Amino acid sequence: MPRFYVDAPLRAGSSILLAEDSAHHAVHVLRVRSGDDVTLFNGRGGEFAARVASVERLKVLCDLLEHRGVERESPLRMVLVQGVSSGERMDFTVRKAVELGVAEIHPVLAHASVARPKGERAAARHQHWHKVAISACEQCGRNRIPGVQPMIEAARYSGGEGSRILLSPEAELRFSQACQAGEATFTLAAGPEAGFNSEEERAFLNAGFVPARIGPRVLRTETAGLAAIAALNALRGDF
Repeated sequence: MPRFYVDAPLRAGSSILLAEDSAHHAVHVLRVRSGDDVTLFNGRGGEFAARVASVERLKVLCDLLEHRGVERESPLRMVLVQGVSSGERMDFTVRKAVELGVAEIHPVLAHASVARPKGERAAARHQHWHKVAISACEQCGRNRIPGVQPMIEAARYSGGEGSRILLSPEAELRFSQACQAGEATFTLAAGPEAGFNSEEERAFLNAGFVPARIGPRVLRTETAGLAAIAALNALRGDF
């Protein structure tokens, strides 16, 4: 059943117009018609059963029927600190991380990052990744939108929650060993195309991160963090 995010208060018994982007997708991609059943959510918990009342060009009016208190969040709180990669690689990482249940994404600009947007371009990329996260929630059934934080320099990063793991192919500690602690919160850091430099790695170590490797193979930037999230779900989460 088609799902659409609506950035507005929702109430059973009321009607609401889909945003233009959602309406365009509904009409031209999903071929939604009047009378079709859809699901609406606003990221504030649960979802609403709804029905398309009318379709007039890009004006799609939906009647809200009932609220369903369903959530599809991971039992783990997983935060991904991702070195900004170029082109569609970053979009892919954001989308798939959301599908896998990540709670928050922190893009960081590394010295080796091929893409280094600044100023208005950085703000535009941040907004774009937020939309990618929303789209992923529409597709995978999540009713909570993971936060995508503004970009910062990797060498300035000093955050992290719970068990902090820096993904490194040169580490001796295996990833499965690094996440054995009884924590339910994990922060995973993955580098860009050429990885983090020594100064950036020191910043992560000073923030309490422990280097760990995911097997003997060197993974690409767009898959390393995703592989770690999937492994974490299998070892400690809902897989």
